[in-house]
Amino acid sequence: MDVVSRTDPFILLVEDDDGIATPLAAALRGDGYAVTRVATGREALRRAPEGAQAVVLDLGLPDLDGVEVARRLRQAVPGVPVLMLTARTSEADIVVGLDAGADDYVTKPFRLAELLARLRALLRRAREGREEAGGTVEAQDVRVDRAARRVWRGDDELELSAKEFDLLALLVEHAGTVLTRERIMERVWETTWFGSTKTLDMHVSWLRRKLGDDASHPRYVTTVRGVGFRFEPAMP
Repeated sequence: MDVVSRTDPFILLVEDDDGIATPLAAALRGDGYAVTRVATGREALRRAPEGAQAVVLDLGLPDLDGVEVARRLRQAVPGVPVLMLTARTSEADIVVGLDAGADDYVTKPFRLAELLARLRALLRRAREGREEAGGTVEAQDVRVDRAARRVWRGDDELELSAKEFDLLALLVEHAGTVLTRERIMERVWETTWFGSTKTLDMHVSWLRRKLGDDASHPRYVTTVRGVGFRFEPAMP
């Protein structure tokens, strides 16, 4: 078990393969993070509430499926970014992991520079979300508390991943305005995003499902073909 200094950002690394975990932990420490490395899902669930500011989670764990660990982490430490590591390269497998509560992913084998860049972006967005002033923003029956990072639709609180929260908060804040794909990617994923904007479509789809929205007749999030998305300020 690693001993960490809480003066540095505390990263929980969940990886059972020593050949991956050892160089990755060294790279994280070299980038200024304090690291605790565990090798099982159960240990990750035990250690995460101790103050982890982000979790780097391998999906191929020996005791619990990584998707289930991601789901439980989202409940145990809401708002803490989860970056998943996966050897599963199919889109369906990745979507399942993201839908369970992971905020971003890298596929094995991965480039350390890309992983570190993605982690920095996740931590920066989480920090900015905590520091943002302005309290709540509302549109229709959706209320977003930016400081507490909580969302309600009517009286029901929604369980969102960090990226889903950032996306919804941005859309609600600019309700009635069409936000281009490029602007959304810059604000929510920042310039460290390495892939296409397809991940944006997936996150919009997940938000619609959690909002009880219908993509063919949307009440909340409207797709403006060839441009971007708009959160409706009033029921269409």
